[in-house]
Amino acid sequence: MAELEDLNIPAEKKKYISQLLNPMLEEMVAACIHKMPKDPVPFMLEWLEEKKVSTDDKMLTPEEKELLARENMSLEANLTKVKSQMQEAAKLAHDHHHHHDEEEESEEDDDDMEPPPDFDRPVQSKARQSVSAEAYGEWNKAKTFVAPVIPKSDDQKDRLKSCLCRSFLFSNLDDNDLNIVIGAMKEKQVEPKSRVINQGDNGDFLFVVEKGQLECMIAQPDGSEKNVKTCTTGDVFGELALLYNCPRAASVESSDKCVLWQLDRDTFNYIVKDAAQKKRARYDAFLSKVPLLQSMDNYERSQLADALKPEVFSDGQTVVSQGELGTKFFIIEEGEALASKNGMQVMSYGVGDYFGELALIKNQPRAASVKCKGNSRLLSIDSASFKRLLNVKDLLQRATRYS
Repeated sequence: MAELEDLNIPAEKKKYISQLLNPMLEEMVAACIHKMPKDPVPFMLEWLEEKKVSTDDKMLTPEEKELLARENMSLEANLTKVKSQMQEAAKLAHDHHHHHDEEEESEEDDDDMEPPPDFDRPVQSKARQSVSAEAYGEWNKAKTFVAPVIPKSDDQKDRLKSCLCRSFLFSNLDDNDLNIVIGAMKEKQVEPKSRVINQGDNGDFLFVVEKGQLECMIAQPDGSEKNVKTCTTGDVFGELALLYNCPRAASVESSDKCVLWQLDRDTFNYIVKDAAQKKRARYDAFLSKVPLLQSMDNYERSQLADALKPEVFSDGQTVVSQGELGTKFFIIEEGEALASKNGMQVMSYGVGDYFGELALIKNQPRAASVKCKGNSRLLSIDSASFKRLLNVKDLLQRATRYS
């Protein structure tokens, strides 16, 4: 401050520097030192932009925030609807064009023309390329993807949706992506003692079990097979070959009559796999800004991101109630919340704040009730994941807000 006083500049500029400019620069430099980005310029530009957004948000009235939240929800709903309609339209156009080409080709063909030699010979599948070849070769070229649409009854769609929601691979898909996956899946009825996949084969499909039981077996050196897993309703098998572009790791055989749903490689890669990766990236970026979690490394944070589940609450809705058993830990992604104890407000929460840790750390009932102020989006972690992924000792040292 003494150096500032020695500068030969007007008093109002000194006041501007000391009261407005210096505090903001110090905060930005501290954030930059904490992250230590290789190129600090983009980081600082992003920091300044987020600072501006945060400042503007604080200037909004509760009514304006609620109005914007409703408008965003409406826009998201409309966008989801339009995406679904475009997907259906693209598929219909593709099928129509393909059918038209087939008709023209059929009219031009000579009815007396004999099929070419080896016409009846089965097509031999090519060995799939290595992971690196797939990553940098034809497989990874940008192209417009249109998922197949296999007609289904409303009953089939309802059954399939209920089944997919039990699977970790599909449970976090948004409504539009889930509808695309449901449209692309094919029902497969399997009789008892049928081999669905064979160890060592190339895999272009995964399967979700709706009904029945199947055994996963791995071949042993002596020629026998070892049962390593039993698949039942909601389980997925065959996904490893798609995730890692490798041969089937095991054989799967039905124990009884089964109903399976089959999903092709392209739809999985473009919809399911991509959605999971986007979710992880979005939540990881958000978690890195939560003070409680800044000491975690990238791997730990990515594991936590996979465990997060978004929950939407309306204005005034209760998230946790004082005295109840605590089973979840919450982080506020969007919106605000108020905590009250014995009817008296004791805390307010904003974006990045967390609550619910006391009941999980100390295995005690909830110390306070928490209600949302305006429409809010929270990220929740169940008790088992909370204790496995977070530094409970560190949280215990911080957990003094209600005492």
